[in-house]
Order: sequence, then C-alpha cells, then structure tokens
Amino acid sequence: MLRTWFALSLWKRVLIAVVLGFVAGILLGEQAASIKWIGDLFIRAIKMLVVPLIFFSLVSGITAVGDIGRLGRVGGRALLLFMTTALVSVSLGMGLATLVQPGANLAIELPAGSVVPAAPDQSLVAMIVGLVPDNPVMAMAQGSILPVIVFSVLLGISLLVTGEDAAPLTRIMNAGSSVMQTMTIFVMELTPFGVFALIAWVIGTFGFEALVPLAKLVALNYLGCALILGLLYPLILRTIARLPVRDFYRGIIDAQAVAFSTASSNAALPVTLRCVERNLGVSNAVASFTVALGATINMNGTAMYLGVIALFGAQAYGIELHWLSYALIALTSTLGAIGAAGVPGSGLVMMSLVLSTIGVPLETIAFVAGINHILDMARTMTNVTGDAVVAVAVGRMAGEIDIAEYVSADDV
Repeated sequence: MLRTWFALSLWKRVLIAVVLGFVAGILLGEQAASIKWIGDLFIRAIKMLVVPLIFFSLVSGITAVGDIGRLGRVGGRALLLFMTTALVSVSLGMGLATLVQPGANLAIELPAGSVVPAAPDQSLVAMIVGLVPDNPVMAMAQGSILPVIVFSVLLGISLLVTGEDAAPLTRIMNAGSSVMQTMTIFVMELTPFGVFALIAWVIGTFGFEALVPLAKLVALNYLGCALILGLLYPLILRTIARLPVRDFYRGIIDAQAVAFSTASSNAALPVTLRCVERNLGVSNAVASFTVALGATINMNGTAMYLGVIALFGAQAYGIELHWLSYALIALTSTLGAIGAAGVPGSGLVMMSLVLSTIGVPLETIAFVAGINHILDMARTMTNVTGDAVVAVAVGRMAGEIDIAEYVSADDV
C-alpha cells in the first residue's frame, strides 16, 4: 500500500489529499482544527527552506551565466527583458486580484501570534538603505528576505567578476543549491499530509464557501497567462523584434505543448531550444545562452500568479496593504524568480517568500496547494514562451537571427 502511494506522482497524491481533506472537513466540522497541527508542521518546513534556498539558488543562478563578458551585448539585454517582463507580469497579477477580489468574502481570522506590518513611517531613502544588510548573517537568522536577496545578488555578481580565483566558492554555492533542491524534494513529500490537514481545517471551519475563491484563482491564473501571451509578448515582438506575431506562435507551439503537458520548464528546454533555432531562426550562440538563462531565471507566469496570491491572502485575512506592500510584492516576486527556477515545488516556496515579506499568514497556501498542478501547467507554458520571445528579441537586436527562417513565405 505504501509503495503504491509513493509510486504516484506528487501532484496526484496532493489531489487525493485534497479530496480526502474535503471529506474529513465535512465529517469532522469544527473538530477538524484538532489535526491542523499537521498542516502547521508542513508550513514550518517550508519556512525552514526559504532563506537557505534563496541564498544558494540565487547565487548559483547568477554564476551560471559563466562569463561576465557575455552579459554585454547578449546577456545584458536578455536580463533586462527578463526582469522587465517579470515586473509587468506581477503587476498584472496584482491588478487582476484588485479588480476581482478573490479572497474578499472569506474573512479568516489571523492565527494567534500573527503580526501584521504597520504602514511605514520611514522615508523612501530609509527604506532603500534598509535593503542593504549591515550584517548579512543576522539578516539570514532573522529571516529578513529582501536584505538576503540583495546580499545574494551582490555575492553572485562578485563571484562572476572574480572568475577563476572564486571557482572553489562558486562550486560550494552550486553544491549548496543542489543540496537545497534535494531537501526541497524531501519537504515536498510532506505536501499531501499538510494539504489534507489544512483543507480539512478550511472546509470544517468555512464550509463550501471556500470553493468559490478556488474557482476565482483558477480563472485569474488562466486569464493572467492569456493576457501575457496575447498582449505582453506580442508587444515585445512588434516593437523590439519588429517581427510578425503569428509566425512566432506557429514556430513555438511544440515547446508550448510540452510545457503545458509536463508543467516543467526543464522538460521543455530541449524542445524550446530546437524551436527557437530551427523554426524562429535565432543563432545557436544566442539561443543556447538566452533560452538556458531563461529556464533558470524567467518566470513571468509564476510572477503574475504570486501577485494574485499575495492579494488573495491579504483579502482573506483582512490585511490592509499599503504602497510599500505592493512594492515588496513586485520586488520579491521579480527577484525571487531567479532563485526559484528549476526547484521542485518552487511555486510553494516562492509563495511563502512573498507572503512572509508582507505579513500574510502562510496558511494561505492551503487554498492553492491542491490545485497547484492545474495552475502550473498554464504558468509553465507562459514561462517557456517568454524564454523564446526574449531569445527572438535579443537575436534581432544583436543581428543574429535569420529572418527568412522566422517569416513564412507568404509574409515575405
């Protein structure tokens, strides 16, 4: 029985846990709160991962660029496009969640001991200064995420610039990233049990009214991805690459299909690379660098969704967000994408990163963990398509794209 259980894919086990959690919540009613400690244990395990995972993965992701010289003509443009599209995507997610208000009717009480950050009384200059940690070890110990991200970025860039002399430390960072990814896999094995307990608590406490926000989240996720695919990417293709949109989507459809069906950017990487080179005419030098880098740091679909989830959690718990909160959501979602890519369960880890930064309880994860795979399919397809868009735009700017291969005969 146990062997059969673990032979199932994680998302299938989570789906089963959701169904069983619904049943348990209905049968136990308010007594389901007695098993909530199992979900709390799962939430604490995720919290345990955040700081070391962000630190090692972020540094490792930056050093993966390999050569600081490549950050010039190709890398610099690609990074700028990746970060800009991620920022636009998370802003789109926040905008959709503000309009639809998916968590407004839940009215969940804050867990005992929760502290919600008050509106800041400091100046913008003081806030910016506070992003740089005077003691990075202390920042890590206190779980101050933004200073940790700033230190990690600076360390990654410094390792990259130092070059061969920093190779031993770079290998340590890469090893640390691999170890944290393995630990994440272990923690993700707890997901079905944590989701079962949290869903049972949610249904036992709030009843079937909790299903409506789930439907809204699914709708917002797919709507947000559709807007990115239908508006943001075509805008880049038309204005920066100055190339037809129809031919792009015709050339990348194989990679989109693999990304949607597997919900894995890594699984789609070989197909994406082939489509970008053979169907879209981007040179091997630009395609291999940009697509590989995008698979590491480009998560537009996930960034958009994090914006939705952050506001959903704030609405559900009645937390009033101020201007700094929105800025923090955008910043952590954009920068956190670098450290999340390629990590199994990265969506939940990034979710905990963003929520903890603005003081929203991580119990919000209970509402979305069970449907995460369904949501991840659209997000992954959006991420992979964004990698190809940036590859085409950078190839066009660098003069390393074969227009004849990109444009079909009837459009020449």
